[in-house]
Amino acid sequence: MRLVANARMYSVNPPAAAAWRELFDWLAREAGVELDVIAHAFPLPLSDLWSRDDLACAFMCGYPFMLAGKRPRPVAAPVPAGAPARGRPFYATRLLVRADSRFDTIEDTFGGRIGYTVADSHSGYNALRHHLLPYYQQRGARLYRESVGPLTTPRRVLDALQAGDIDVGPLDSYALDLMLRHEADLSPKIRIVATTDPAPIPFLVAAPECPDGVVARLRGALATFGEAPACTDLRDRLCLDGFAPVNIDDYQLMLRWDAAARAAGYAEPG
Repeated sequence: MRLVANARMYSVNPPAAAAWRELFDWLAREAGVELDVIAHAFPLPLSDLWSRDDLACAFMCGYPFMLAGKRPRPVAAPVPAGAPARGRPFYATRLLVRADSRFDTIEDTFGGRIGYTVADSHSGYNALRHHLLPYYQQRGARLYRESVGPLTTPRRVLDALQAGDIDVGPLDSYALDLMLRHEADLSPKIRIVATTDPAPIPFLVAAPECPDGVVARLRGALATFGEAPACTDLRDRLCLDGFAPVNIDDYQLMLRWDAAARAAGYAEPG
């Protein structure tokens, strides 16, 4: 049975995309599972990828996973080398401004234009809203004159910042690590003015129908990635320490953040 793999969420530039392809090639050999690495780039919806019945490995954000009526099967979660919770499969959202802007803190951006990715994203929407919620509750009013979105991808958030279409935007911290690792010209263009609380990171999923034996072999192989001598350079290029089992209970945090924002009448970040 030939199955498909895709790392669109973290194929943030050509070098990162090439590294993910190498990882899937390694995984196919180690697990003994034929994997066809497919393209599924923007503007194709991620929901179409997650609903494929031949899916073996694709990244899925924990927020839409928890909201899904029929959930895919968790395979493994990446452990970023720069994880905000060291050694754990966690990430955060970096709130970015242009390096040449006048903003030094997130409060400085209030009254301007904020970008968001998509409403079912944790890093680009749910975590952003959670971070802004205390300010909204204190003021009792919107913080920004305009919310700009859906921008959908980290790249389009950066493009909107550089074009001056937004004043501040959210970026998945692991996606940003990959961008900075492979794009020497990016760091001088941006500044981080705030970082959200950590949360469990998007993880690799398989179709609900994916055979138990296949999922077990994929999990077993990925568990060895962090110590595999042949993968030292690949770990560096992917900014990864390894992979960890997925603890679904950890992702309840995302539903709690969503519920708290909605209860306060703050449905959209802005």
